[in-house]
Amino acid sequence: MIYLSDFISLIFPRICAGCGNSLWKKEEVLCHSCEYYLPRTNFHFQHENPVTRMFWGRVHLETAAAFLYFNKGNKVQRMIHQLKYKGKKEIGIFLGNRYGQDLKYAPRFNAADAIIPVPLHRKKYMQRGYNQSEQFALGLSVSMNIPVHRHLLERTRANETQTRKSRFSRFQNVNDIFSVKNPYDWSGKHLILVDDVVTTGATLEACIMALESIPDVKISVACIATTLH
Repeated sequence: MIYLSDFISLIFPRICAGCGNSLWKKEEVLCHSCEYYLPRTNFHFQHENPVTRMFWGRVHLETAAAFLYFNKGNKVQRMIHQLKYKGKKEIGIFLGNRYGQDLKYAPRFNAADAIIPVPLHRKKYMQRGYNQSEQFALGLSVSMNIPVHRHLLERTRANETQTRKSRFSRFQNVNDIFSVKNPYDWSGKHLILVDDVVTTGATLEACIMALESIPDVKISVACIATTLH
């Protein structure tokens, strides 16, 4: 007997976000092969890793890490593109859930009080219908049992796309565009700031500088992927 779900899958096959092949019944978002061969960085095991070193002398962080390596043309780039531009929100939740299973055993991350996604400007949020960083945050939250607070950090004005900008130009492009709601309510808290891809770190740095208005705040960073090796 063919069940309704099997019939639907024949008409609308579920596709692996990594390789594009059909998923088997128990596979979710990625086929077992793509999930097994994800290019994990394991930066959360290293206090001094390429992501933390990028922020040295710029802002103070408890720690920073990224789940995967992002290279032009690799499966991670394909997944990020689908997450950001093709409405595949489930990719962000899936990757967040998987990374959260690692971070919940990482002492520098697992004692955090809240997860804060890098916000989109409201116009871009309306166009896209969701924030890709928030989807990643939701996945982390499920695994780590740490709440997401998406309204703590706000983007006060829109900025130009960061694509093809230099590191200095990227920082100028996002400087002073973030603000914190009720900073004294979060005094002494440890926050995990999350984004999709970290390249120059300009957007994250601008967010961290805004979050530093919170008295005695501790800030860590976790991203889906990084171009840094």
